[in-house]
Amino acid sequence: MRKVYVQIDGELIEKSTYCADPVAPMIMPDIQPYQSMADGSMITSRSHHREHLRQHNCIEIGNESMERKAPQITNNRREILQAQLANMTHDQANRILSKARDDLRFTRR
Repeated sequence: MRKVYVQIDGELIEKSTYCADPVAPMIMPDIQPYQSMADGSMITSRSHHREHLRQHNCIEIGNESMERKAPQITNNRREILQAQLANMTHDQANRILSKARDDLRFTRR
């Protein structure tokens, strides 16, 4: 039979006798019962908790998926300007145009 060794601090140790972390199944205990803040019902198990979250369209903070969606950039500048002009009187529009002409005239060289 072939033996396998591990070198630790310059010393060879047979691998079958050396195990830094014991390998064993990890079992997570069930959750403690709690009262739902959504509807006041008692939640008594993890499966009930997951189902309850789905029913009420809720997520656990810290367990949500990290989907990154780029925000949609809407270029509605034209619509905003049209709405502002539509709500403006003729005199107000003329004052704005005069000011824009004056600003343009005095900034040109």
